[in-house]
Amino acid sequence: MIESEVTARNSTTEEVVSELRKRPAFVMVSHVKPDGDTLGAGLALGLALRALAKRVYYFQQDPVPRNLRFLPDSDKVARALPADLPPDTLWVFGDMADSSRAGEFLPHIERGNILDIDHHLANSRFGAFNYIIETECSTGTCVMRILKALGTTMTPEIATCLLTTIMTDTGGFMHSNTTADVLRLSAELIEAGANLNQITEEIFAGKRFAAVKIVGAALSSAHLEKDGRYCWTVVDDAMLAEAGADGEDTEEIVQHLRAVEGIEAAALFKAYDGDLRVSLRSNGRVNVQAAAGRLGGGGHFRASGLTYHGPLDQAIADVRAALEAEGL
Repeated sequence: MIESEVTARNSTTEEVVSELRKRPAFVMVSHVKPDGDTLGAGLALGLALRALAKRVYYFQQDPVPRNLRFLPDSDKVARALPADLPPDTLWVFGDMADSSRAGEFLPHIERGNILDIDHHLANSRFGAFNYIIETECSTGTCVMRILKALGTTMTPEIATCLLTTIMTDTGGFMHSNTTADVLRLSAELIEAGANLNQITEEIFAGKRFAAVKIVGAALSSAHLEKDGRYCWTVVDDAMLAEAGADGEDTEEIVQHLRAVEGIEAAALFKAYDGDLRVSLRSNGRVNVQAAAGRLGGGGHFRASGLTYHGPLDQAIADVRAALEAEGL
């Protein structure tokens, strides 16, 4: 648990670098249900700090997803942490608007020992140091700014982690946040040795047969509403069991829904493992971040999510109403 006091002040790059130089130990914190941005950003910064002979650990409540286990240092990610962490250890939260996204197993942390790095519009600035750049395409590119100021040698390992954050949050350079600057940064990382082919294969290809089956099952039961502007579907425990799949195999379903001609918003209701989570996507007109916010969630304008506490039928109705309130 983290102290509730917050500040709206954003730290400068120089302030962050100064703090990184003087602290002896670090814990990189990823959010629950980790993706390539939260994990890749933390690993990149961790690798750079280890090169400076700092003690570095990686806290993550959930296991590393199969498609991210290729990342350097990912084998060091764990829920357990050493008992002898120095009292001035800096805890670096990446890609989360609020500290609760780190999960229930996060130990108590003094706010003075928190660095919050993010690019979400709704970040609560919960750290003593907050490095929030809302115009960046990923948390990883925020970290890239820090590493340049730190004078880090861009190794192939660090570059691979950073390029993974970009490709994750731009959808393989398909989303609207793929700017000319993003492509230039990506080229710089590839020149430094980032393994583009491996990232593409691990994240966007190489799917398990079970993943293909669950995508097919979800799409076959999809619903088209609002004169073809809204598409949604459900994945539940029974469907996963039938396909031999698990939650990791569902991640790209909502993108298939969003890709339907004429769609303005898409929703995937994930009713399994005792939770009901909703992934929302927009093609640019409907603000799904605001829609998710109406139900306690958040994210980005075009990609957001939430956890719903209630029955599935009510979740479907409430999400539809939230999207309608945002102009669907």
